[in-house]
Amino acid sequence: MADVALPIDPLLPEIVSTLRGANSLVLEAPPGAGKTTRVPRALLEAGLGQGKEIVVLQPRRLPTRLAAQRVSEELGERVGETVGYQVRFEDVRGPKTRLSFVTEGVLGRRLLSDPTLRDIGVVVLDEFHERHLSADISLALLRRLQQGPRPDLKLVVMSATLEAAPISAYLGNCPTLRSEGRRFDVSLEYLPTADDRYLDAQVLSGIKRLHANGLDGDVLVFLPGAGEIRRAMDTCSEFAGRHGIDLLPLHGDLPPAEQDRAVRRSSRRKIILSTNVAETSVTIDGVAAVIDSGLARVASHSPWSGLPILKLSKVSRASATQRAGRAGRTRSGHCLRLYTQHDFDGRPDQDAPEIRRMDLAETVLSLRAAGIIDLVSFPFFEPPPAASLEAAESLLRKLGAVAPDGSVTPIGQRLLRFPLHPRQARIIVEGEKRGVGADAALLAALVGERDIRREARTNLSGPGRASNVVAGPSDLLELLERFRQAERSNFSSGRVQSLSLEHGAVQAVDRVQRQLRRAVREQGQRPSRPEDVEQALMLSALAGYPDRVARRRKPRSPDLLLFGGGTAQLSDVSVVQEPELMIAVDAEERPGRGVIIRIASAVEPEWLLDLYPDALEEVDALQWNPSSKRVERITRMSYGNLVLEETRTPAPPSEAAARVLVEQALAAGAGRFADPEALVQWRTRVALLAQAFPEAGFPTVDEAFMRDSLASLCAGARSFADLEGVSLLDALYSRLTSDQARLLSNHAPEKVSLPGGRTAKVHYEPGKPPWVESRLQDFFGMAQGPSVCAGRVPLVLHLLAPNMRAVQVTTDLAGFWERHYPSLRKELCRKYPKHSWPEDPRHAQTPAERGRRI
Repeated sequence: MADVALPIDPLLPEIVSTLRGANSLVLEAPPGAGKTTRVPRALLEAGLGQGKEIVVLQPRRLPTRLAAQRVSEELGERVGETVGYQVRFEDVRGPKTRLSFVTEGVLGRRLLSDPTLRDIGVVVLDEFHERHLSADISLALLRRLQQGPRPDLKLVVMSATLEAAPISAYLGNCPTLRSEGRRFDVSLEYLPTADDRYLDAQVLSGIKRLHANGLDGDVLVFLPGAGEIRRAMDTCSEFAGRHGIDLLPLHGDLPPAEQDRAVRRSSRRKIILSTNVAETSVTIDGVAAVIDSGLARVASHSPWSGLPILKLSKVSRASATQRAGRAGRTRSGHCLRLYTQHDFDGRPDQDAPEIRRMDLAETVLSLRAAGIIDLVSFPFFEPPPAASLEAAESLLRKLGAVAPDGSVTPIGQRLLRFPLHPRQARIIVEGEKRGVGADAALLAALVGERDIRREARTNLSGPGRASNVVAGPSDLLELLERFRQAERSNFSSGRVQSLSLEHGAVQAVDRVQRQLRRAVREQGQRPSRPEDVEQALMLSALAGYPDRVARRRKPRSPDLLLFGGGTAQLSDVSVVQEPELMIAVDAEERPGRGVIIRIASAVEPEWLLDLYPDALEEVDALQWNPSSKRVERITRMSYGNLVLEETRTPAPPSEAAARVLVEQALAAGAGRFADPEALVQWRTRVALLAQAFPEAGFPTVDEAFMRDSLASLCAGARSFADLEGVSLLDALYSRLTSDQARLLSNHAPEKVSLPGGRTAKVHYEPGKPPWVESRLQDFFGMAQGPSVCAGRVPLVLHLLAPNMRAVQVTTDLAGFWERHYPSLRKELCRKYPKHSWPEDPRHAQTPAERGRRI
């Protein structure tokens, strides 16, 4: 195959010469320059690998395969000879292969088996500007090798849009080179206003517009994912057929033959409906126009499951620019953006690096396995968020993959055999132990790939119940059974459709499970009964989701309580209608509705004891029941925030029960167990005597004193009912000495005697002097007012008129008689003529005395 000149070609000699004198190089080259295929080939032909392999990291499977094919064709060979490729579960290389295109994760796994990469001479990181997590980690590990055991290792970082200076600085201020790409003018067209129609209708309108304007080349349409591509093909097929245009899909899950058909030249015009795999690395000749939806499914992770997901997002301005450039590879072109100019202007310059937004569990496990314990000081190109590292560490400890000291456990080593998220790998490893490893591999594939159920895409409402859902123990087992039924028909379209499954998703799961089963090593004996196989698989699923156990609030309710706290709702497409405990395998957050559990699997409490005995917490404690107002004995077994089992019985009498009762009695207030006024009176009388008779040693009636008094009252009791009829005042009195009790009775009396045999209640109030009140006539015959504390504290007298209103408040009765009574007497005689108002009240008889004489 004759080489076609590409913009990168004039720079190739300088690239080679630079790498002969330096072990690292940063190359900037825009899309279409040819860097993906020409640079690795130039390194190979220049012998820079020094007899060792040259490895080129690609961000996606499709560009990896196509790049290997293109270079092989240019060399006149088949793929797998001098040039090969390796992606997850597929290795097309041979004994003569010296140039390998690999997906980014493949290199990470090679580093586990060959920590120094002794058979690799050059590593090329292509499309580094996409900032995939694996590329960031690979860069850090390769730089670590260069600074350690492999100073001879050559490293080339190629980027289309990212600034070279930060990468160069990270690589020790290595050389940088730049290639100017070949660009033709691309005219841009935006929508005047946002279009609210479905995306497939917008695409059809765009194609019709381009066709009406006389388009004479191929059209490349960028859509978010395979689902949108299928819907657009259905919508556009009639138009394409009527005008003799081939309508072709292009995405990573297609068989290679279909992918090749989309990217190769054709004698017929094509409309290629593609995901962002065609944004970089893949060259599609003949494209004259691009229709850009402005959307992509960007790699992220589910905050619920931790597994990778593709999240629908708007692409950055850099990605939009790269998409538009696909129309200007070989000629002037046109780009129709299905969004407004204002929308474009508001987008970020670049997509956020994956290291800021992806789950790090798989990365941390790999780094730990590589002997890197201190991840905080590990020289990342860009450090991940500390919270993400901690979350990854926590999950790996729960999975049993990493020990508290950071070392990888035997379970963790077994997890590394599988190119999966640790949760999925843990399912398989547990399945191997229980003799169901092959089935567990399928279960892991069902968990990791997109949901194969059609109804899962249309019904996630939560409460209520889908009418066609049959109750069962596990959505995972239900998925497995439906998959097996489709498998028995060799995945015929009719059978897959009758099972209400998504054909593409089923095929993706099948590809993954076939590859995983090759790595399965059964350890236990397979159970003989089908029900035991099902239990082994549900136990295996629990092993992967120990932190996702949930419990129903009440029987058959969709409302769930979660292991880590919080709540969720079970989707009405779930078959797990009855089990009380379950694992929540997959979920999504719905605005205004919270977390909706899409896939669940039942759990028995004894399984938790089997797998996670150290995580179970048993409590045997005394607890106050505010409803029954009694101390109860609580025996409880908990897993995280979930109570698995709890019993309550009346607590037997004990010192511990009495202590709980005392605390609650104090909280209820001492007034519950004695007349509140009497309590205040008693406390004030004691405080008054303590001040008047310091030598008597009266106690300070504070909270500690009241607590001790209540404790004596609560001895042998366990409820408020037990305290009924028991006097707290008696308990208070019992804490005084006999001398103190005598002083209290004699010198802080509750009542005082007045002339004529009357008594008056003495009022003791905190912060006030003691006082009495009675009619003025009751004090006739008294020259001095009454007092307490052996005369040391005069009582405040409230002297009342016959209408029981005070005419005077005083502690000096003698002074009142002498200074105020004479003038007051005249007024009293006028108002109350029937009453006797003697001129000399000191020696006068009280009305009661006169009545007795009569």
